[in-house]
Amino acid sequence: MRLASLTCSNTDILHALHATDRLVAVDSHSDTPGLAHATRLGPDLNIDVDALTRARPDLVLASLSVPGMERVVQAVQAAGLNTVILDPTSVPDTAATIRQVGALLDLPERGEEVAAALEAELAALHRAAPVPARVLVEWWPKPIIAATRDSWVTDLLSSLGAVNALAERAGRSSPLTLDEVRAARPDLIVCSWCGAKKLRPEVIEARGLGVPVVAVPESGLGRPGPRLIEGARQIRAALDTLDVLDALGR
Repeated sequence: MRLASLTCSNTDILHALHATDRLVAVDSHSDTPGLAHATRLGPDLNIDVDALTRARPDLVLASLSVPGMERVVQAVQAAGLNTVILDPTSVPDTAATIRQVGALLDLPERGEEVAAALEAELAALHRAAPVPARVLVEWWPKPIIAATRDSWVTDLLSSLGAVNALAERAGRSSPLTLDEVRAARPDLIVCSWCGAKKLRPEVIEARGLGVPVVAVPESGLGRPGPRLIEGARQIRAALDTLDVLDALGR
């Protein structure tokens, strides 16, 4: 089966399933190994549909995890390409999506193995805390954009024994003023800017909120796929550091 992937999260799933050799076309941001043979289609929000069509995929794995992808999906479907739209918004959704793709590729056992490993390691990272830490995950610095209630981030933080500081705010992400960030009362801010060449947590620290900041690459937190475990490990380590600081009376 000839495959095309329009977002990094989908490509990460295919890599974990050992199926990148089936890719004939992929977005330009995907960075897993083994993609040199695939046609690059441009950024996920500006997919070259003509190039995608010329690659003759049997199946296109699209996504709505990136805001604005609806327009791209419509264009791909209008081109008559066989398309599956993946849209996980939680950790269980993400595991189900991995299993779904495994089944689509006739790799159900591998899909189950990858999904179960994600679930098991996340469960092992859970920490019990009398008062769960409030964590704010920042996707972009100017304007400040952060993950809100309907992002997979909310469920991921819950699995770690923390809470999304913006869990009361509707939507997957939202622009915020500095006063709104302050009002969210975060105990930890995660710098995970999407599409940034370099993470600069010092920019967040310079806002004067007095809140610890940790940098987590977008590849480990901004993609609902198997690499979420990378971000989870880093956040768990940051939460452990908060515990030490609290014990020392920071």
